[in-house]
Amino acid sequence: MAKKATKKVAKKTTKKTAKKVAKKVAKKVAKKVTKKKVAKKVVKKSTVKKPVKKAAPQLPALGSEAKDFSLLNQDGQSVKLSDYRGKFVVVYFYPRAMTPGCTVQACGLRDKKTDLAAHNIVVLGISPDKPAALKKFQERDGLNFDLLSDVDHKVAEAYGSWGQKQFMGKTFDGILRQSFLLDKEGKIVHIICKVDTKTHAEDVLGFYSKLA
Repeated sequence: MAKKATKKVAKKTTKKTAKKVAKKVAKKVAKKVTKKKVAKKVVKKSTVKKPVKKAAPQLPALGSEAKDFSLLNQDGQSVKLSDYRGKFVVVYFYPRAMTPGCTVQACGLRDKKTDLAAHNIVVLGISPDKPAALKKFQERDGLNFDLLSDVDHKVAEAYGSWGQKQFMGKTFDGILRQSFLLDKEGKIVHIICKVDTKTHAEDVLGFYSKLA
């Protein structure tokens, strides 16, 4: 009887020991698996490329002479900025022809043609579109001022109007919607960095009316 009791105790002890050992092994395995998962997550996070923030474009200084340029208009004719000396000039950069915001902005200037002319103001719209696309834009909306083609965006860069943008979670380089108001000597007297496409024409007229 004593032997049987000893055997039972030994079996129980062995089972308990085995369970303890099994638990320790299971914990070690679980820790290793967890560490591997964490390591994988860290690797994944580290490999995700975050968009690099570029320095903001440098705007021309107020009072400085506007950089001259020569671009093709919607008719394929060369238009030179310096040819408009003696008149007020609005040089405005917009992202793309026939898009909603750009259409609203252009049509607002179109509708104020008489008022703009009365103040001796010339409007020049600049975008990266080719002349053919600008012609369609002009004809579709009856625009009554020149639209200029800056395909390689060199002029936009010269005016600090080409830079990093964000849209729908994407980061890319493109035209920054900005307007430069020039006096009759070709100097920049005002810059509109945050353009309201709905009131742009009124904002331009408001500034020049005070200047006069």
